[in-house]
Amino acid sequence: MNRNDLPRWANRIVDHIADSPMSIVGRIAAARLGRPTLTGGVAVTVFDDREKRLLIAPMNYSGQGRAWASALEASSSSISARNMAVDVPGGFAFDADLVVPVATYHNDSDWQRRQFAAAATATHVLIEAEEPPFGRLAGRSVEAQALALLDSGVDVAYMAHGTDVRLPSTHLKENPWSHYADPEIYAPRAETLAARNIALLERSERCLFVSTPDLLLDLPAATWCPVVVDPARWAAVRTDRAVNAPLRVAHAPSVSVVKGTELIMSTLESLADQGVISLDLITGVPSAQMPRAFAEADVVIDQMRIGSYGVAAVEAMAAGCVVVGHVSSSVRDLIRRQSGADLPIVEATPDTIGGVLRALADEGDLSTRREQGLEFVNLVHDGRRSARVLREQWIDPLTLDDRKALPDAPSR
Repeated sequence: MNRNDLPRWANRIVDHIADSPMSIVGRIAAARLGRPTLTGGVAVTVFDDREKRLLIAPMNYSGQGRAWASALEASSSSISARNMAVDVPGGFAFDADLVVPVATYHNDSDWQRRQFAAAATATHVLIEAEEPPFGRLAGRSVEAQALALLDSGVDVAYMAHGTDVRLPSTHLKENPWSHYADPEIYAPRAETLAARNIALLERSERCLFVSTPDLLLDLPAATWCPVVVDPARWAAVRTDRAVNAPLRVAHAPSVSVVKGTELIMSTLESLADQGVISLDLITGVPSAQMPRAFAEADVVIDQMRIGSYGVAAVEAMAAGCVVVGHVSSSVRDLIRRQSGADLPIVEATPDTIGGVLRALADEGDLSTRREQGLEFVNLVHDGRRSARVLREQWIDPLTLDDRKALPDAPSR
């Protein structure tokens, strides 16, 4: 169903149902997710006995909840950090400290109460994407759940991830290739949800973080907490490109309309037909096999429409690939100011990607570009900077001596 084809009254009905999770229709929709297991059958979060105990929940997009928790534990022996994620059938599987079946998350009031009690023993809770950590507890209101945690003495902060705060109206003005202009995207609903979430975050008066730097355009009061990858996991043995062989180009169109796949496919197919590149469209590959897939590519094409970059681009750089994508000048400037380094993603738009790939193919030796990508990953995305941001801005504002010591803390 393409919502852009529906009449306005029909879209209002759909939105009303989505906005009323505790209504009769909302309860029926939740019941269709399945019945929970026996009472007490699903575990809750358990912390180590440490001074600071932190929970990150409930989304774990691209495994980032687990990655930030690991980075925090690696930065200090006084921190016990855990993450919790909802197990959505058909979704990508990423490691998490606690994986909760979707039926339990939505329909098991016993688990919801037990998980809240466990979270109330934490000192800090980081709520991801403005989603309620405890399912339908307190009317499925993330604001009510956060206030209940605060009343229990827990320090709450928020982590925005992307579409939850990205305003289509702003994005369309800033980006001529915005995916919000695509007929497959129903921008009015995205605008409503992003505006609602931004209003919630602003009135919360809590510490706010964003996982990608472009989101600061929509949420300027937040702080950028970079996404994290494990460089060792992605350091697969590479197969070198043969002399005069086509440039090996990979593209993983996880959500093709957002990535901009359809805007570049004709150009990529033409270059492949001419022997300039060989093209590998990576689909349906489990996360565990992606390091091997990237190790067989010279170039990975990432986002062409959002004007920023995310986990996939960082993983590709960590695997030794040259990443090509569209990153706006404002985002590049912000990264330079905050990290002191230039983003090594090769700039290309749907209009210029053909020439960019031809130039890379003619360049031959891409080792310098690969090294720049690896250096950037180690500088910004190996976990140390993210742990530093979360600690300095929220968990425990650091002393000058702490700040000098933290950049050399190991990441894991």
